[in-house]
Amino acid sequence: MEFTKWVSAWSNATSILTRQVENYTKDLTLRYPMKIVFSGSKLKFTFSNYCGSEAVTITGATVALSDEKGNLEENTIKDITFEGSKSVTIEKGTELKSDAIDIEVKANSYISLSIYLGDFTETRSSVLVTGPLSKGYYCLGNQTRSKTLPAEKTKYTNWFYFINNVEILTEENNNSLICYGDSITAQSWPDYLTERCIDKGYKNTSIVRRAVCGTRVLRQYDCIQYDSYGLKGSNRFEREISTVSGAKAVIIQHGINDIIHPVGIENNIFRPWSDLPTANELIDGLKSYIETAKKLGLKVYGGTLIPIEGWRTYADFREELKNQVNDWIRTTKDLDGCIDFDKAVRDENRPSSFREGFDSGDHLHPSEIAYKAMADAVPEILLK
Repeated sequence: MEFTKWVSAWSNATSILTRQVENYTKDLTLRYPMKIVFSGSKLKFTFSNYCGSEAVTITGATVALSDEKGNLEENTIKDITFEGSKSVTIEKGTELKSDAIDIEVKANSYISLSIYLGDFTETRSSVLVTGPLSKGYYCLGNQTRSKTLPAEKTKYTNWFYFINNVEILTEENNNSLICYGDSITAQSWPDYLTERCIDKGYKNTSIVRRAVCGTRVLRQYDCIQYDSYGLKGSNRFEREISTVSGAKAVIIQHGINDIIHPVGIENNIFRPWSDLPTANELIDGLKSYIETAKKLGLKVYGGTLIPIEGWRTYADFREELKNQVNDWIRTTKDLDGCIDFDKAVRDENRPSSFREGFDSGDHLHPSEIAYKAMADAVPEILLK
């Protein structure tokens, strides 16, 4: 088996942690178990402080083979280095890549990344991600070489700090598929798509995620009330997809927040009606994504926007706007294909709503069974 090609095996977007009083940490270890679908001989890690307001220092970091709960195989622990150094400072607004780390990884096994933050560190560059393959931990003290994190010092987290890309040196015929979007994509369907690939024996595609809760195509918030909703498309898309190695295609499922957020300043001073796009404006935003992705040599698939009836800002004009955008996604020749997520989860007798059992309860985000249906809607041609 010859390993000659770098491919992203795991990715997340970089966004902004919800502003809290506790905005700094010290003497803390982050540990992230990651499912790696390819065999390979080396790993590289990209760390991001893109959304930070000051420099941050990673005191030390390790990688090791592990189980899905982050318990390490001690004889495989390797220091992650940066031009030979075990510690690195990342300036605000920047990202950097580690040295290539020699480690033999088998397909469909777990590695765990451990990051130690020794001094006071602004935990600003982060993204919230959930799903069966997206869980992390934080633990008091330097635990980068600890086989098992001590239970009395450890808590779960779904916030992924600083790390946003893991590349593996693997076989030439392996590729990555990017899932780009907002909270719908930051939740479970990309993880279920990974599991589907494994179950079906599709061995040559990694599913990588670039998604931020609350983000919009055309607008972004510049207030601490909503700063965790992240950057608008023009500040995200090209940077996020161009840094995924070995990508062959991108699935874009983005735009519902542009439709549901504006309520007028009389109701919320940060959500003026002027933020509400027309269908053509939102479609033009999606067209800019397509143009950018095709310049990078990627196939582009559009995911339709899913039901919103019952959401707290639901209104007929929002439903009409959503349907106009979906009609374009289904019929445009600009895309290489449409993935009809809407059809996969809606009630056929009331298409503005989720089908029974497919609503998480907030009338915007799908249930876990619905996320599995979204994963099943992705065509095999993108997975084989």
